[in-house]
Parts: sequence; structure tokens; C-alpha cells
Amino acid sequence: MLKDHAKLMSAFLASGEITGRKKLQKMIYIAKKLSFPFQEKFQFHFYGPYSEELTLRVEELCNMGFISELKEKKGGYFQYRYTVTEEGQGFLKMYETEMPFLKDCLDDMNEQPSRFLELVSTVLYFDNLSREEVEEKIFTLKSKQKYTVEEIDAAYEYIEGLKQKILN
Repeated sequence: MLKDHAKLMSAFLASGEITGRKKLQKMIYIAKKLSFPFQEKFQFHFYGPYSEELTLRVEELCNMGFISELKEKKGGYFQYRYTVTEEGQGFLKMYETEMPFLKDCLDDMNEQPSRFLELVSTVLYFDNLSREEVEEKIFTLKSKQKYTVEEIDAAYEYIEGLKQKILN
């Protein structure tokens, strides 16, 4: 059980700080689709792939004092910032998790807007379909986001760029 917590903690540590629950969900999903060994199960939800397991695991890590969750009021909504605590760093020393290239990929993802990561994760969620079918799904399921063909092209390019980071 704690090995999965340690893998998630490694992602937080590699990222330094993750701002936003949606961004966190998308970053872990994308990393999982890139073959990093995250075990959380995802299903398609309002904002793309979502894992209740991930939400619960983060809550557990916060309750154990390994992750700090800072809730900030931003206009009409709350935003959450996550960082690893000193206790969390101590915990990670007991569970060495080797995930080469994870930091490079997460750093890159962490610089992207949540809206773009939502698109990237949606493209990856439907990766068993043809590109035309994926576009159709996006235009149908994500119609409120008003994604363009150019943005979808950028998502595919971004995915290829992340894959190259792992191969190099």
C-alpha cells in the first residue's frame, strides 16, 4: 500500500509544487499513460480523466502530514497548492522509488495551463481511437472548452515531445 503512496510522493517532490487539483489529476494521468508506474484507476469525468483513488490517496498523504495542502481563495473559487513536507521527505527516504525522467516530464507538465493538460489527457484517454475519432470525441465531450484543431494538433505534438524526454 505505502509503495503507491511513495510513488505519488515522488511525483510531488519532483514537481516542487503543484497548483490545482485538476492539474494534479491530469499530470498523474499523463505520466501513467507515458508508462510511469502509477497504479490509480482513472475514468472519464467532466474535466477529462479523473481518479477517485488519487483524490483519496492525496487526502491520506495530507492527513499523515507528508503533503501540505494550501487552500487559497482565487476570485470566485478555491485553488489548492501541494508540496512535500519535511516529514514527507523523511518518508520518501525509506521508500526509494526509481522513476528516471519523471522530473523532466512533470516539470514540463507543471508549466502548462490546466486547460491544455485537460486536452492532452483527453487525447491520451482515447488513444485507442483514430485521430479523427479523437477529434470528434473532443468536439462532442468538450464542446464548452471550444478546443480548436490547432490545439488538438499541439496536444499530439506535446505528447510526442514528452515521449522523447523518456527515450533520451
